[in-house]
Amino acid sequence: MARILITHPLPGAGTETLAQNHTLTILSPAERQRLDFTGYLLDVDALICLLADTIDREVIESAPSLKIIANYAVGYNNIDIEFARERRIWVTNTPDVLTEATADLTLALILACARRIVEGDGMVRAGQFSGWLPDLLLGMEMKGKTLGIAGMGRIGQAVARRARGFGLSIVYFNRARLDPSAEKELQVRYLPLPELLSTCDILSLHLPLTPETYHLVDGMALRRMKGGSILINTSRGPVVDEAELVRVLNSGHLRAAGLDVYEEEPRLFPGLTGLDNVVLLPHLGSATLETRTAMADLACENVRRVLAGSEPVTPVFPLH
Repeated sequence: MARILITHPLPGAGTETLAQNHTLTILSPAERQRLDFTGYLLDVDALICLLADTIDREVIESAPSLKIIANYAVGYNNIDIEFARERRIWVTNTPDVLTEATADLTLALILACARRIVEGDGMVRAGQFSGWLPDLLLGMEMKGKTLGIAGMGRIGQAVARRARGFGLSIVYFNRARLDPSAEKELQVRYLPLPELLSTCDILSLHLPLTPETYHLVDGMALRRMKGGSILINTSRGPVVDEAELVRVLNSGHLRAAGLDVYEEEPRLFPGLTGLDNVVLLPHLGSATLETRTAMADLACENVRRVLAGSEPVTPVFPLH
């Protein structure tokens, strides 16, 4: 029987299926908080981990029997991919299954920022709502505005499909431009990033974290955005320079920001929580029961296949 380490309890029945043929160690939340897996990995054949778990060279070296690292996330910037490949260890992720949930949350953040929903909720809860007024918490309508999508992968395209229903015009930037038929189907128009920043009323980020995208949205990019526009980030926190974001929001240049991810998650950059025009969520992009269960099932299936001598369903890179 193979030994499997899972760094946090997962929803669904995937772990129960694995337990029928393998020995599982599932860390409790208290154990996981120590973020030191080296003591558990000596005889482990498979690891199922979270995006918040740092699986670096030291961790991988502490697991001489490791055959697969199954990341419970679509991203995998928490893993030393090159060293895992060098050690001929499979690395897998959970793409596709979280696309719709993350796109839904993106639209929720857009609406919350544009219509000042969190501010309104706080006003009512604090007993400060004294009745309807013509100028009470005026926001921004969707119809006739332009949504800029940076990163037109699965999630970016799902956001574009939803956004059309709100009467938004959609422009996008992507490392590789979509083919004309896809642009026509999605009703989107390609723009280079500098032009997109100065064109859109709402900028929504759907980019992987790479050396090229780290702080892609820096102070210069934020100031290039239209006055009164909205920034939404449901991708990776370090894509945005949070120190510059706080400065620009304080200056009044941007209308609002909606963040589901953070540069040094879970730590927030000082000043974010004091801004009324920022909506802050605790990384809820994929947080539906259906999606989180599907992610767990996929991670477990990847492990099951590798331990059975087959290739995983969603490898990050080929080993053969």
